[in-house]
Amino acid sequence: MSEHRRKPPQPQGGGRAEGRRGQSGSSSGRRAAPRGATESPSDSYGSGSYGSGPYGAEGEERLSGGRAEARRASQRSTGGRRRAAEGGGRRGGPGGPNGPGRGRGRAGGPPPKKRLIDYPRAGKYGAARWMPSWRQVTGLFIGFVGSLVAVAGIGYALVGVPNVAEAAKAQNNVYYWADGSEMVATGGEANRQIIGYEQIPASMRYAVMSAENKTFETDSGIDPMGIGRALFNMAKGGQTQGGSTITQQYVKNARLDDQSQTLTRKFKELFISIKVGTNVDKKEIMAGYLNTAFYGRDSYGLQAAARAYFNKNAKDLDPSECAFLAAVLKGATYYDPAGNVAVDPVNATKDANTQRAVKRWRYILDEEVKDGRMTAAERAKYTAFPKIQNPRSNTALGGQVGYLVDLAKGYLINNTDKTGITASQLQQGGYSIQTTFDKKKVQALEKAVTKVQKANIDEAKRPDTDKYVQFGGASVDPATGAIKAIYGGVDATKHFTNNADTTGAQVGSTFKTFVLAAAMKWGVRDPELGATQAQDERTQTSPESIYSGKNKLKIENYDGTIWKDKDDKEWLQRNDGDESYNAPSFRIDLREAMRVSSNSAYVQLGMDVGLDKVRESATDAGILDSSLASADFPSFSIGTSSPSAIRMAGAYATFAASGKQNTPYSVEKVSNKDGTVFEHEKIATSKQAFTEQVADNVTDVLKTVVDDGTGTAAQLTGREVAGKTGTTDGNKSAWFVGYTPQLSTAISMFRMDDDETKKNREFLEMYGTGGQEKIHGASFPAEIWHDYMEQALKGAPVKDFPTPEPYGEIVDEDPLPSPTPSDTETEEATPTPTPTPTRSEIEIEPSPSPSPTESSCGPFEVNCEDTGGSETGGTDEGTTDGGVTSSPTPTESNETSNGNANGNGSGGIFG
Repeated sequence: MSEHRRKPPQPQGGGRAEGRRGQSGSSSGRRAAPRGATESPSDSYGSGSYGSGPYGAEGEERLSGGRAEARRASQRSTGGRRRAAEGGGRRGGPGGPNGPGRGRGRAGGPPPKKRLIDYPRAGKYGAARWMPSWRQVTGLFIGFVGSLVAVAGIGYALVGVPNVAEAAKAQNNVYYWADGSEMVATGGEANRQIIGYEQIPASMRYAVMSAENKTFETDSGIDPMGIGRALFNMAKGGQTQGGSTITQQYVKNARLDDQSQTLTRKFKELFISIKVGTNVDKKEIMAGYLNTAFYGRDSYGLQAAARAYFNKNAKDLDPSECAFLAAVLKGATYYDPAGNVAVDPVNATKDANTQRAVKRWRYILDEEVKDGRMTAAERAKYTAFPKIQNPRSNTALGGQVGYLVDLAKGYLINNTDKTGITASQLQQGGYSIQTTFDKKKVQALEKAVTKVQKANIDEAKRPDTDKYVQFGGASVDPATGAIKAIYGGVDATKHFTNNADTTGAQVGSTFKTFVLAAAMKWGVRDPELGATQAQDERTQTSPESIYSGKNKLKIENYDGTIWKDKDDKEWLQRNDGDESYNAPSFRIDLREAMRVSSNSAYVQLGMDVGLDKVRESATDAGILDSSLASADFPSFSIGTSSPSAIRMAGAYATFAASGKQNTPYSVEKVSNKDGTVFEHEKIATSKQAFTEQVADNVTDVLKTVVDDGTGTAAQLTGREVAGKTGTTDGNKSAWFVGYTPQLSTAISMFRMDDDETKKNREFLEMYGTGGQEKIHGASFPAEIWHDYMEQALKGAPVKDFPTPEPYGEIVDEDPLPSPTPSDTETEEATPTPTPTPTRSEIEIEPSPSPSPTESSCGPFEVNCEDTGGSETGGTDEGTTDGGVTSSPTPTESNETSNGNANGNGSGGIFG
């Protein structure tokens, strides 16, 4: 630029304003140079001072007009700050002739660019820099809402309205026998039928609306609050929740292609529900919901449910029946009055489900009155709970097949953590289920039971003794635990309870096997040691150990003190038929005591070992603890517990396998369209519950029972058999459990009213049943066992049991001394029982009119205040096997009178 074009130099003072600015720049450095100073050509000529160069006035003008911008530029330029600091202040360094603070405020560089989003905010300090402006907040809100609208619009456009016809095409589950042949296909469209809106009773629509969605006729199809709760619950890892409105539930039911419980699925259902609510008529939604809902009993849709529960068409349902079906929609597992112990053996019992269903049924009817959908006068007509028919109307599930399917389903559902299959997934179908059941063995077991039943049980001839007779049975492979066959009852479509899995029948003397195993595994306690030391120092017992076979034996604690109940009464243990063994010494070894089924010897042995160890022995063998009675009474050792036939067969199989315990199971493999879902062999576990020496010695003792004892009726042609008979108090149940090396089988027999609608059903006596004086394990149960096993093992190689090694020490219990004249006189004074025991001797309940010298309680009623004493202890009214037991109350044994909480507990793992 030419020299002659330069403006004349300004006064160096620059005026008072410039002086203040210069002073401020030199002293505090708070302000940076204006933008003009960094761009002026005077930088090449002057000292850098605003007032000294030819453009000083212009520099002052620019400073005055751009302070805020200069501050922002200073804050954005860390380099400028650093250079400014080096120069003595933000306004400039001491480079000019006018001293400190008179130089350039910036080190140089291009002007700052404006940001699209001014955040953190320039020109603000501290927390203010991070506080968004109202413009930013407004923009963010508009953007968020706009995004939601866009997403909702896209989601709404992409989803379609469900087709109820497609939704009804669920697949069947196909069950296969162990050999791969098809057993039955069930659970899918075979039990579906779509009906039109006009065929749905108005009372059904009203019941569902009052129960689940009162505003259905006016709402938009979604419940924002319900959705929010569900999403929040899922996001925090809580339980999943279903749709809140009928529309949402219909959408959920119809989307069989995706039954996952994820946020993505919930959002899809939300959009579908909105679209359905705005585009589909309410009548169509209601019909779609009722046609796709699951009502239990393999029933999908109202028509199938009406047939399953009431054997009528949906259009013929009355308001009471409609209210019940609306109640079932809340959860068929827990609202079907028949119970569903296959899925939940504890909470889905018949009684528990009935109570829930009745309560819900009443609530729905009352709500209909409140909602104006039913008059009070009409409501008053329905005071009695509707009569519901027996489950299973599907003839494909007749005979034993229904019981088998139940076992397989229950095994899969109760082991979801291992199988990966939930109840909901199984209901949707599409699975191929390979079971462990041997078709020929199942048929052979059913044939053996039917043969004995037809030949001996005649209800018409002996209605008072032969009516309500039932049998149960199960057969297990000792090597694997696979359930090969069961007998659940006469017909799964007529008799609902699976007698192989749930009965509540006490097992009697078959329990003595676990007492012997406990004595050999842990040993008896030393009576000379203190309680603590005696638990550690024990004598493992040989089967040749000596005990007392005396009838009415006074039972002692292990230390020799007399056992007394809570009322300070002694316990006298009685034998079968009040028979004493080996008089006058009464000495009998444990092998012989098992052969003749002496109660006194095994009750005392249990006390010496400790009933806690007897209990542990039973659970080690495979009995579920939930099916065991109280171990607080001596009679525990002779079978007051109620395991299922499946569990008894499995427990005895442990001894057949030389002590190796395998949990019974019913499903080998499950697959679907995606491939293998579950294989049992990948989760199969077994344990050595007893040493081979203990197990083989127990087997050897049980062989004696069949060879020359109470179980001779179970002898097989050319094969070794080990087993034990059992008969219970009041002759209310009888058992035979036995095994060969290849197969273990348990057979039970009992009497119980088959009307499953009754509460608190009781076991009935079997005196005179089948024309016999009494039923015991050696009679019909052993006969059935024999006939079945002959066929089941036909063609199988003959195998012998391992030869047992000598084991344990011979313990001599030091039997009672020879009777003195006074003792003999007292013994003779005891009344001799009649051939047929009286009710006062055999029943659990006290005799209506006890004599002054008799106890007012039954001889085995362990909870009765009069239990024990010189005449009432542990009676055994058996004839040949002597396995009679007492009957604790449900609170002691965790049982109910009809077995809902014990047998099913033992079988719950199967089905």
